[in-house]
Amino acid sequence: MTPDDLTGPAPSSSARVPWSAVIVYSIVACALAWLVCLPLWLGDGLAEPASGVLLPVMMLTPALAALIVTFAMRTPAPGDRVRFLGLWPLRPARRVVWLIVLGWLAPPVLVALSILLAAALGFVQLDFAFSGFAAELEKALPPGTPLPPVGVVVIAQIAMIPVGALFNSVFAFGEELGWRGWLLPALRPLGTWPSLIVSGAIWGFWHSPVILLGYNFGRTDATGVLFMIGGCIAWGVLLGWLRLRSASVWPAVIAHGSLNAAGGLIVLVAAAQPDLALAGPLGVAAWIVIAVIVAVLVVTGQFRAQPELASRPVAAGAPAAS
Repeated sequence: MTPDDLTGPAPSSSARVPWSAVIVYSIVACALAWLVCLPLWLGDGLAEPASGVLLPVMMLTPALAALIVTFAMRTPAPGDRVRFLGLWPLRPARRVVWLIVLGWLAPPVLVALSILLAAALGFVQLDFAFSGFAAELEKALPPGTPLPPVGVVVIAQIAMIPVGALFNSVFAFGEELGWRGWLLPALRPLGTWPSLIVSGAIWGFWHSPVILLGYNFGRTDATGVLFMIGGCIAWGVLLGWLRLRSASVWPAVIAHGSLNAAGGLIVLVAAAQPDLALAGPLGVAAWIVIAVIVAVLVVTGQFRAQPELASRPVAAGAPAAS
């Protein structure tokens, strides 16, 4: 095994991180997220009726931040923007298509494996009679409403995940255009692993406005943010690999939508409400599953072959020249 198996190909010596643009991007994305979530903080938190609208709007803020730095700070240069953001061209087409398919189908499998591992580690008790889910379903229905066959509902929920993945990808595009479309290529001169870890950590921290309200983990303190950062670093490595391996943002968009669609799988099979920081799709069990997958990718050299993400390097620490 060579050093490149672990780190990926060395970036061009003439390419440097545009730190001023990275800092502005990160601040703008986080500030816009807090601004969008302000009505939740001033109201009833996640119980606020507007949350169903505000959370999808929040997912657009990374894309807006990326567009701001792209056009206001001219990073990357005007002639290189579509390719730098991974929007086009989709070449080599076969690789991009196969990675899109992988991004569509793999996240539910990884979430299911993380649930099985969580059960093996004692993080959650599984109930394949779905009595826990039936109780939650009964609470959600109006009083007196007959309970539909729970097994049929569960099968329908699972069968709808591939369709839900495509629907969720519409909203995931707002995040991915920012995180894997703009930020990851901007950080790429640091090397493969630093860029994946730093971009994942920023992605996790960006979730703070909703995590501190109890979203995802039910923890309203710094531990919830730390678990989110850990989960985003783990999944960010896989989404980032899709981006780096394909030179396209679209596989990561589809994979992000697929992850969101599969996130509720544990609710279907848990006997009682689990600690999602341990057993959820962004929790510790998922970190372990992802670590194994990433190790396989490293050993098989999948981080080694990375096409160029832009035709010209981004300028160092300053807006790129037009």
